[in-house]
Amino acid sequence: MRPEPGQVLHFSEDPTIERFVPHVAATARQPEAYVWAVDAARAPDYWFPRQCPRALAWATDTTTDADRERIAGAGCGDRVHAIEFGWLDAMRTTRLYAYRFAAERFRRFGEGPGSHAHVAEEPVVPLGPAEPVGNLLDVHAAAGIQLRVLPNLWPFWDEVIAGSMAFSGIRLRNARPRP
Repeated sequence: MRPEPGQVLHFSEDPTIERFVPHVAATARQPEAYVWAVDAARAPDYWFPRQCPRALAWATDTTTDADRERIAGAGCGDRVHAIEFGWLDAMRTTRLYAYRFAAERFRRFGEGPGSHAHVAEEPVVPLGPAEPVGNLLDVHAAAGIQLRVLPNLWPFWDEVIAGSMAFSGIRLRNARPRP
């Protein structure tokens, strides 16, 4: 589930939202109110239950072969997502939906090539009804994204952030404590 050209997506477990109003998220690092959306390249970051902690890594032009093999694994593709065993049932059963928006209603949040988030500062209406994302494990498989299920995210996360792959950690505060 990715946006079409000229679109951005917002993922939610609620399929009934008709209008998105900017607000300050509980986890926000900035005081401004926004409606958040994501571009095609980073849509897979959100193919998870909302509160699921996840460690994500993907190869870029500057990723070394050694890091690609060490982190992603030999012959395992260029992108790997990791969750903890405690979230596997939620991955199997959560019903996730995507809302499509016209990208022109949003502006890129942040600077540089890693900037993927888009924000609207005015209320926005989706282009249509919420679309079911489908089985989250199947969505990962269809996209060729390796999904690891680990007892604890922190050892993997520490390897990822020490290497040359690009990465993102989402909801890590919900992960199990460090071993």
